Amino acid sequence: MLTASTKTVQGKTAPGSLAAKSHYQVLDGLRGVAALIVVIFHTFEPFSKGDHTKQILNHGYLAVDFFFLLSGFVVAYAYDDRWGRMGQWEFYKRRLVRLQPMVVMGSLIGAALFYLQAGPAFPPIAHTPVVKMLMVMLIGCTLIPITPSMDIRGWDEMHPLDGPAWSLFFEYVANILYAVVLRRLGKALLSVFVFASGVFLIHMAVTSRHGDVIGGWSVTPHELHVGFARLLYPFFAGVLLMRLGWRIHVKHAFLLCSILLTAVLVLPRPGGPLWVNGLYDSLSIIFIFPLIVAMGAGALHADGEDAGRVCKFLGELSYPLYITHYPLIYIYTNWVEKGVMTPVRGWLWGAALLVTAVSMAYACLKLYDEPVRAWLSRKLLRRA
Repeated sequence: MLTASTKTVQGKTAPGSLAAKSHYQVLDGLRGVAALIVVIFHTFEPFSKGDHTKQILNHGYLAVDFFFLLSGFVVAYAYDDRWGRMGQWEFYKRRLVRLQPMVVMGSLIGAALFYLQAGPAFPPIAHTPVVKMLMVMLIGCTLIPITPSMDIRGWDEMHPLDGPAWSLFFEYVANILYAVVLRRLGKALLSVFVFASGVFLIHMAVTSRHGDVIGGWSVTPHELHVGFARLLYPFFAGVLLMRLGWRIHVKHAFLLCSILLTAVLVLPRPGGPLWVNGLYDSLSIIFIFPLIVAMGAGALHADGEDAGRVCKFLGELSYPLYITHYPLIYIYTNWVEKGVMTPVRGWLWGAALLVTAVSMAYACLKLYDEPVRAWLSRKLLRRA
């Protein structure tokens, strides 16, 4: 989902770069794998009818926590050694240039498809004035969260036109924490923060009303509690993992890490008390995800040119795919709620949705995101 603005283009420094750094190709590829699983998870989710135990790809929601861990690692890698040449405002501008264009596009796509989502799944849509919807769209373009009193869908989302934007809100919070606090901390004190946030995460997960870490997308005390618990440990741990230099060198790292990550995200929900699944969620975030990142970072380049091209494509696609696919899921959810989806038809339309989401994300990347970021970089960012 998220990357730092440290790209190289054909061996040359991209506009606005302080100094080009190599990408971790395997980590880029893993981000794309997780984004694809998120889309598939959301496609299956409506069939569970709100029952978390009946979700088909039961732990696909953990991809968000993996994104937060990757983000902490990559931000620290990209910026830890640059603060002598870069102030906070320059850092904020770089993160805005990297992330905000697709936030705007996600809100615009959500607005364009909003009234096509009217139906039994979202009764408020039929009664939402266009002016109010456009106001929510403009607020969504800024990533400022709205309260449930302004909801226009019925799910109390902080971004009801593009649900996944909630995680970008927390991503921005994490970037501010990094710029103000984390970059100044030594490894010992950062380790204390990581430990404390891990305890916070475990407590939230095992005491959750559903026995999982699902949540964080609404401006309510409970949802904000869930959101911050999901954010703090993985982001802090990603920063610490980069600074400690822990790397695990294995052959075929992209393939092995992809298999391990996919297994964590699609494993069926364990039986027994609800807290058992909460423990699975928290331990996956605390131990398995850092292991995957350490393995991926141990291989700066993928094994072979073909694997490198796949990682590059998946890495570039991941963020646009994540931030633009959900308006399609709203439409699909309404179809499921209407009862028009038989199992066979659901699979066929789900496959069509995935192809459409990938195509739309790639078009947004090439026709909008890359040109806009290049223009903003030339206008706003300090050159090397």
